[in-house]
Amino acid sequence: MLQLDGLRITEGDFTLEASLSVPKGARVALMGASGAGKSTLLAAIAGFLLPDAGRVVIGGVDVSHAAVGERPLSILFQDGNLFPHLSVFDNVALGISPRLDLDADARKDVEDSLSAVGLAGFGARRPAALSGGQQSRVALARMLLRRRPLTLLDEPFAALDPGLRREMLALLGTLCDATGQTLLLATHDLRDAQALCDRVLLLEDGQIVLDEALAAAMARAPAVLNPWL
Repeated sequence: MLQLDGLRITEGDFTLEASLSVPKGARVALMGASGAGKSTLLAAIAGFLLPDAGRVVIGGVDVSHAAVGERPLSILFQDGNLFPHLSVFDNVALGISPRLDLDADARKDVEDSLSAVGLAGFGARRPAALSGGQQSRVALARMLLRRRPLTLLDEPFAALDPGLRREMLALLGTLCDATGQTLLLATHDLRDAQALCDRVLLLEDGQIVLDEALAAAMARAPAVLNPWL
């Protein structure tokens, strides 16, 4: 699903270098201290940053210099990127059409996506009328509606309280089980990784210093991962 071949990106005095392969359906946690390169790596995959060297290949297609909108992926950020002047329905519908010109089938898809995240009947509300967890569900519904095979998550639930965060991770895991989604999750919290992921990448100073199954890493290198517990 995703392959990085000798990727290198330099921003000021920081350089990220990465080579990795992620199969379809894998769920990979990107961990490391602030400034280690997690968000830079996601930005490179998404197309917000173009590589100085190397390739980004998604689904067998070299997208190293493709525009963000041309890449077969969805991105979920911590703030959810909801538009406050639009209804919940329209915020989700943007995942189908930026112009919001939906036919009957597309409108049903939006309603079904809201139902899947537990927000049936919320379509007419504005984001300001929702709780933080409900706003996260709206962003998740929009992501699901895009039906892209690769999803990038940049600490999307970090601002939620622990109980709600666990609930959102569990919901995301259930939905991904149903769709076979491939995930990369940037997080500072190993508990988030354990709740959702089966593999961990540990970054330090722009380098991948650990890449293995999460369970194996927990058993083999607990001293390395414990700072994130």
